[in-house]
Amino acid sequence: MIRSMTGFGRATVETGGKTVTVEIRTLNSKQLDLNTRIPLLFKNFENEIRSILSKEIVRAKADITITVENHAVTSSVSINKDLAKSYFNTITELSEELGNPVASDIFIQVLRMPDVVSTPQEAVSEEMWADVKGAIGEACRQVDEFRISEGRALEADFMKRICCIRDMIEEVIPFEESRIVKIREKFEKSLSELSPKMQYDPNRLEQEIFYYLEKLDITEEKVRLRKHCDYFIETLQDGTDTGKKLGFIAQECGREINTLGSKSNDFDIQQIVVRMKDELEKLKEQLANIL
Repeated sequence: MIRSMTGFGRATVETGGKTVTVEIRTLNSKQLDLNTRIPLLFKNFENEIRSILSKEIVRAKADITITVENHAVTSSVSINKDLAKSYFNTITELSEELGNPVASDIFIQVLRMPDVVSTPQEAVSEEMWADVKGAIGEACRQVDEFRISEGRALEADFMKRICCIRDMIEEVIPFEESRIVKIREKFEKSLSELSPKMQYDPNRLEQEIFYYLEKLDITEEKVRLRKHCDYFIETLQDGTDTGKKLGFIAQECGREINTLGSKSNDFDIQQIVVRMKDELEKLKEQLANIL
C-alpha cells in the first residue's frame, strides 16, 4: 500500500490543569522539512519532538503546532517593587535635571522596563510530558491514516494510467504492419516519378526496403516499454515507500515512448505516442506526492 505525503492529524490531551492540542500538517517535499511552532513551556523538548516526527513522517514538508490553554487562573506574575521604584526615581530625577516634564504614562513605561515584571518558568512534570508525547503520537497516527487513504486513491489512478499506456502498445501493431506497405508504395512511386523508363532490380528494391525498415523497427521499444509497465505495476503492489522507485521506472517508460515516436515515421503511431505521453505526464505529476 502506497502512502501520500499529504496528511493531517490533530490530538488533544487534558494534563496538569491544561489543554494541550497538537496539530500536524504535511505536504509533498523531496526531503523531510520540519517546521515547529512550540510554546515556551515545551521548548526544552523540541529536539525530542523533532526526533519523533522524523521517524513517523519520514518525508514531507511538515508543520507541527502545539498550543496550551490554561484552565486555572494563577497569580504567578510577580513585580519587583524595589526595582520599579528605582526606575521611577531615576527617570523623575533625570526629567527634572533636563527640564523635561514627566510623561503622564511614566508608570506604564516603568512596568515595561527590564526585569520589573517577571513570570516564573513553569516546570513540566514527567507525567505531563508523557501525556503530550502521547498526543504527538496520536496526531502522527492520524496523519498516517490520512496518507494511506490518499494513497489508495493515487494507487487506483496509477494503475489506470499505466495499464492504459500498456494497452496502447497493442494499438500500434496494426499501423506498424501497414507501414511496410506504405513504405513500399512510397519507394515505387518515387522511382516511377523519377523516370518512367527507368529499369530497376526488384530484388535490390526489396533489400533497400528491408534495410530502411530495420532502421525504423520499434519491436525492441515495444517490448521494453511493456516490461517497464509490468515492473511499475509489480512495484506498486509490492509495498510502501516506493515513490522514488516508481519515479525512476516512469522515466524509463518516457525514454521508450520518445524513441517509439521518433522511429515510428507514421502519423497514426505518433498520435498514439502523444496519448501515451499525456498519460505518463499525468502519472508523473501524482508520483511527486507519494512517499
